[in-house]
Amino acid sequence: MLINISGRTDIVNHYSDGMFKRFEEGYVLSRNSLFPNSVRRYELTPEKVDCVIFGSKNFAPVLERIHEITEKFPTYFYYTITAYGKDVEPGVPDIDSSIGTFLKLADIVGPQRAAWRYDPILLTENYTVDKHIETFRYIAGRLGGRFDRCIFSFVEMYKKHETNFPKLIPLTNENKDEIARGIGRIASEEGFILQTCGPEEDYAKYGIQTSGCVTLDILGKANNLQFRKLKHKGFRKGCHCMESRDIGALNSCVNGCKYCYANKNAQLPRENCALHDPDSPLLIGHLKPTDRLEEGSQKTFLAKPVRGENNA
Repeated sequence: MLINISGRTDIVNHYSDGMFKRFEEGYVLSRNSLFPNSVRRYELTPEKVDCVIFGSKNFAPVLERIHEITEKFPTYFYYTITAYGKDVEPGVPDIDSSIGTFLKLADIVGPQRAAWRYDPILLTENYTVDKHIETFRYIAGRLGGRFDRCIFSFVEMYKKHETNFPKLIPLTNENKDEIARGIGRIASEEGFILQTCGPEEDYAKYGIQTSGCVTLDILGKANNLQFRKLKHKGFRKGCHCMESRDIGALNSCVNGCKYCYANKNAQLPRENCALHDPDSPLLIGHLKPTDRLEEGSQKTFLAKPVRGENNA
């Protein structure tokens, strides 16, 4: 099985002490987002976890200790660096700082295990089509191909954005096509793989691939693993990713991104963050007497039960 850290919140940026504690103790508890009294336990051991997947907008807090995990587990890292400043992503480092951290991470884990995410792409008066193409070229040039691939997506318009992000300008199909053409040309010139995430249009004419962000093929090639040929169920309509177990929690990310899908409002994440205890097996709070604790399913996806010497 795959452990996801995390699509629900930025654990790496804000909860790294608790994350390392979980790996030290060899297990983690995850609360069900839809049924809060349902809690599942997952063993964090090489025997039970095929690959650990990290997603963050700031890996600086874990650079000194990430070897504690990479030396034991196959891993893959998704690092999001966009064009936005503090007006859109208030809790995220600036572009140049993020690029520097990305390069340090790639030195530690290897470029084959680090992907650059440029998403979500959105428009405001400050962040225009031209601004995105210009910034994408700048980041790509600074990263110098030291990543496995680049993944992008366009922002999904939710009703709450009318309140949380009123400056957001709806993207037209023409906007999307112009951006895809521009960044596709840059990827071709720089010689790296560019692919869409989720239910995007097909931009193959611009050299852009369409596949899942988290596939057994990607993880296998990066870690010299051989997986069984399994259907990728995805996380939503149009998603082609392999299923994973996310140990994060909704409404707990304090990056403060205006476009955030995982937070209901700006206040709730701060309240939940205050409940975080690094010694607790749950990301937020503690196990309650009313909780129903169950063992989570951890079936391997590997074709062979024994990994090679260079797989962890």
